[in-house]
Amino acid sequence: MKLFRSTTALALLALPGLAQAQSTSEDNPPPESVQPAVTVSGAASIASDYRFRGVSQSDQEMAVQGGITVAHDSGFYVGAWGSNLAGWGTFGGANMELDLIGGYKAQLADNATLDVGLTWYMYPGGSDKTDFAEPYVKLTGTAGPTALTAGVAYAPKQEALGRWYNTGTDAAAGVYNNPGAMDDNLYLWGDAAAGIAGTPFTAKAHIGHSSAQDGLGPNATALAPTGEYWDWSLGADATWRNLTFNVSYVDTDISSREATYLRPSFSKGQDGSGNIAGGTVVASLTAAF
Repeated sequence: MKLFRSTTALALLALPGLAQAQSTSEDNPPPESVQPAVTVSGAASIASDYRFRGVSQSDQEMAVQGGITVAHDSGFYVGAWGSNLAGWGTFGGANMELDLIGGYKAQLADNATLDVGLTWYMYPGGSDKTDFAEPYVKLTGTAGPTALTAGVAYAPKQEALGRWYNTGTDAAAGVYNNPGAMDDNLYLWGDAAAGIAGTPFTAKAHIGHSSAQDGLGPNATALAPTGEYWDWSLGADATWRNLTFNVSYVDTDISSREATYLRPSFSKGQDGSGNIAGGTVVASLTAAF
């Protein structure tokens, strides 16, 4: 460009070469930057309580959790998530939950995504009878600043979901009433999250319904310990960079009276008192990477 500005003669001499270079460039454009086909993401968090579908899995104590997901741009993904456990379940081993996840996400529209997958719930070192698989389908869409999700998870008949104990007393005594029993579980849920314009806050709501066996499984726990129940939560996220702080009120419609026959298993410290499915405030801090 400096030569062009300094002398017209040199520019005229250069025009044929420039035209040839331009033609070559158009015929063989430089390669575009290649985007990675696989992305890796994850998060680690600490929570005041680990509530799974409204029921405490950590004996109403703190839990350390983390997960990682590997996703391909075709839509397929695999992941793993883990948390410590305590309290009403006799999981044994490492006393932890490890979930292995795999699925496929399809973009149905600019504001709608279908997610189909399977979660394998594992309890490392514990009894193999406590592990179970649960396929799921989720449909997520957006309406303005609000994200809406509707989901269904159905776990087919498995020993981990069967009613092995009729009561919590039988479970505490190690007396199997129905060894080898199998059952299934259906969980329906809906989520909503709405960002508050001009702020780092997001309001969140959840409601779910569980339906399965009425009693305790081989690990003295159950996905639906009273046969069927509702769980819900209301809360908010506050996000700063890669950190998210959440405060939520979590509750179920499992009353202390309904859960009496499940005790002492279904109680804090397995001492027969308290309701680990009662309303509580849960706080968590998550770091995403």
